Amino acid sequence: MRQLLICAGLLGLPAVPSFTQQPSQQSVHKSDPRLPLLQAFFRDAHSPLHALAPDFLEAADHHSLDWRLLPSISMVETGCGRTAVGKNIFGWDSGRKQFASFRDAIQLVASRLGNSKLYRGKDLVQILATYNPRPDYAGLVRSVMKQLGPSYQAMPRFLTEASLSPVSSSLYRARPELPQ
Repeated sequence: MRQLLICAGLLGLPAVPSFTQQPSQQSVHKSDPRLPLLQAFFRDAHSPLHALAPDFLEAADHHSLDWRLLPSISMVETGCGRTAVGKNIFGWDSGRKQFASFRDAIQLVASRLGNSKLYRGKDLVQILATYNPRPDYAGLVRSVMKQLGPSYQAMPRFLTEASLSPVSSSLYRARPELPQ
């Protein structure tokens, strides 16, 4: 009987992972050419997100997003977290959603943009129009993305976990920019 009660209690626990309890995967290698660009971007913006640059890259790679998308949305929505309320650095759910941490916000929004039926199969302009339908919104975010640097293809996970040499870092290939 006691074993049954313990089992029943476990079934009542939520199956949603807590991102705050998990440290960042940190599979973004120090020689990743995107990392110093993103760190400089946050530093220049006087952002509290500076230390989370690897988390942004990991989330983008994991969910097949352009690495510049999430930081750019955070810049447009909250000045890279400077005006965020409730750790909501992306203005998610019209700014109503509260997060336990910035890392939680990064993980949830990356997951939704990469996997939700609302965003799946859409190009960047369509994703941004769905995210915020204001006519000028996509242009604002894309402008920040261009300031961040070139678009690199996401590296396969097995390469981000391995040490990159100058030869292997040539695997990055710039994607063509979307037409204006």
